[in-house]
Amino acid sequence: MLVCPSSMDCSCRSKSLTLRVAVVGGGPAGSCAAETLAKSGVETYLFERKLDNAKPCGGAIPLCMVQEFELPPEIIDRRVRKMKMISPSNVEVDIKLNNEDEYIGMCRREVLDGFLRDRAASLGAKLINGRVLDIKITDKGKSPYVIGYADMSNGGLEGVMRSLEVDIIIGADGFNSVVAKAIDAGDYNYAIAFQERVRISPEKMKYYEDRAEMYVGNDVSPDFYAWVFPKFDHVAVGTGTMRVNQKQIKTLQAGIRARAHHRIEGGEVIKVEAHPIPEHPRPRRVVGRVALVGDAAGYVTKSSGEGIYFAAKSGRMCAEAIVEFAKNNTRIPTEADLKVYIKRWDKKYGITYTVLDILQRVFYRSDATREAFVEMCADQDVQKMTFDSYLYKTVVPANPFIQLKITAKTIGSLLRGNALAPTRD
Repeated sequence: MLVCPSSMDCSCRSKSLTLRVAVVGGGPAGSCAAETLAKSGVETYLFERKLDNAKPCGGAIPLCMVQEFELPPEIIDRRVRKMKMISPSNVEVDIKLNNEDEYIGMCRREVLDGFLRDRAASLGAKLINGRVLDIKITDKGKSPYVIGYADMSNGGLEGVMRSLEVDIIIGADGFNSVVAKAIDAGDYNYAIAFQERVRISPEKMKYYEDRAEMYVGNDVSPDFYAWVFPKFDHVAVGTGTMRVNQKQIKTLQAGIRARAHHRIEGGEVIKVEAHPIPEHPRPRRVVGRVALVGDAAGYVTKSSGEGIYFAAKSGRMCAEAIVEFAKNNTRIPTEADLKVYIKRWDKKYGITYTVLDILQRVFYRSDATREAFVEMCADQDVQKMTFDSYLYKTVVPANPFIQLKITAKTIGSLLRGNALAPTRD
């Protein structure tokens, strides 16, 4: 039986409309959505079932996220200015950011997520430590939606069953989204990320002070890359692969540990993590007055596997559309209104996902193409374009000469490695 707490009793709503929005999921997507809504005066409920959750994640964030989302210095464990790309044959290419003001931020998800969630709560979002179990979508009109959840705030494993009526629901509850299931959002392909947090000696840690490593090769991933990313007092060592290869994940993890052995030798594994990550957007991201953001919507990029910034950005863009069409809390936005967020998102980032999908298909298809990829990364113009697009999420076209040079270099690298031939490995 669902019990409606008096503070949230649906019968208590005043006759003058005040928009009520539930955000399910307290990661970057949900917290940034809740923050935007709360700051605009929307009655906002932010659900998170596990307040100390540490999602398995490389934890790399672009500089534009630090600036745009006003992240304080203590959120960033390491400021990476050096990246080492390592080919299947162990050819190493060093990439360096020469501007001291530029860096890739490395963070622990439990720290980042906790900060964003607490900031949303401090601005007025009502944080509920609860697990959403059931969502009743009455119709596509103005009738409220009913969320049934287990209140976990008393520390119990099962929680007290409660319910809440809301006008709009934002699903930010990740890969296994309850909200997506409730609206029959459709399935998507996914990858498996596996990561070990390894505490290494202070001497070895100095090497990773401002450096991260990316390894490619069939031994570490048949369709992605493996990584060693520095954190506060340890390194994250991990790999990813598509679900068709998920039975190989432990073998692939052994591969990255072997490749990086001389740099992490003697390290202590302090945490083992694994999690599915989406590989493309769901078929339906808005149904009625329900919208999906972040991993629930499928906003992880191919090739780079980046999802944190896009999760936070999608949450904010969705909330901004709700605030815009709510007209000072006097109107409930419709499905058509929420779909404006989707149109804006696809227009702004659709090309990014398409390009990275193509890059993954071209360069991760064989060890020959991976060798070509690493060789190409040695070019200074390629490095600049890559870092500019990653750090600032803006693709600034190079002049025609540089574009022609990069194209020729790409084709040349592929031909030298016989990478354009049919794959056999």
